[in-house]
Amino acid sequence: MSVTGQPGAGAPIRKASIDLASTGAARGTDPLHSVPSDQATQIAAARIVGLYKDQPGALLPILHAIQHELGCIPPETVQVVADALNRSRAEVHGVITFYPHFRSKPAGRHVVEICRAEACQSRGGEQLADHARKQLGCDFHETSADGAVTLEPVYCLGLCAQSPSVMIDGQPHARVTTEKFNRLMQGVQS
Repeated sequence: MSVTGQPGAGAPIRKASIDLASTGAARGTDPLHSVPSDQATQIAAARIVGLYKDQPGALLPILHAIQHELGCIPPETVQVVADALNRSRAEVHGVITFYPHFRSKPAGRHVVEICRAEACQSRGGEQLADHARKQLGCDFHETSADGAVTLEPVYCLGLCAQSPSVMIDGQPHARVTTEKFNRLMQGVQS
């Protein structure tokens, strides 16, 4: 599919006129306007596909680049990727849903990942997860009502000897109690 929405092999790929991530809206900073238009996402996806489609194993780099620029992998970009790589929508969707860090909706302004592996579970991880769900008002794979925090499970942060552990915006934290979690969240939300 070309950027104009018309099917056709070899259709020109034009560069997007704006970097969607630079607006902040695609990253979830404005929860009411966080998803760019279908046409803008398809243009951005077509541009990104053009950059990577000829390299071996292009699917994962393309998906990472789309998510990096748009803040997620919107469903309307799946067909653009599938067409360019001569794959079915189901194959592309299967990869997106297989890897837990790919998302089809923008994350909140902050991402909190709670370790769900056995070592953390044995040292209070389940109680911590229950507390986080209650504190944030959302379950795993969801975003708080104010759009501030997305809660995600993660299966091992490599801090098993210092469990339970969480990662907040890419920063790991060890030996997290419910009290420590509250302090960490106050720092994030202030």
